Amino acid sequence: MLSDFIGLLEGLTGSPWFLPLVFIIALVDAVFPVVPSETAVIVGGVAAGFGQIGLWSVILAAALGAIAGDSLTYELGQRAGDYFRRRAPGRSLRRFAWAQRALRDRPGTFLVTARFIPGGRTAVTFASGATRLPRARFTALVALAGVLWATYASLLGFVFGRRFEQNHTQAFVWALGSALALVALAELVRWILNRRHTEQSDHDEPSRSINVG
Repeated sequence: MLSDFIGLLEGLTGSPWFLPLVFIIALVDAVFPVVPSETAVIVGGVAAGFGQIGLWSVILAAALGAIAGDSLTYELGQRAGDYFRRRAPGRSLRRFAWAQRALRDRPGTFLVTARFIPGGRTAVTFASGATRLPRARFTALVALAGVLWATYASLLGFVFGRRFEQNHTQAFVWALGSALALVALAELVRWILNRRHTEQSDHDEPSRSINVG
């Protein structure tokens, strides 16, 4: 199924519909994380490396789609956050609670890094709306995150498109593999930061109890 999706995208790279499609995929993926938006952006970057499309146009379409999707998810969080807390299954609630804690402790770092974690970014932007993170701050952070994400995914495709100019499949495989490695690295960094924060909280709790006593 993924190979069919990639083939469809590659067939559209020379079409005027390709950039609007990248925008739509990035938007939908921010709300419903079932569409491989990184894949679409990487395909666009590979096409740019082959000279079929402008690199900056791919970055712009992907960034605008990501920002629009994140903003929509924030709005959903504002309107449906209370309902979600009452009705969501346990696994979703645990992810939601995790996002709330991280937003409370370090909203800037978390919103930017979450953009690079498929699925995680939806939980974070939804929780931002549900917890009423100031809209101006949220918009500035997701704009930064969207531009960084679109640039990195497009450049990965572009670099490997130039490197494997005679082999589209090899260029895409290398670019996608690198993207997956970076996602794994971002997830590892998030895990380390969460563990350090938990250990620090556990260490500080006895001190607060002693002071109170």
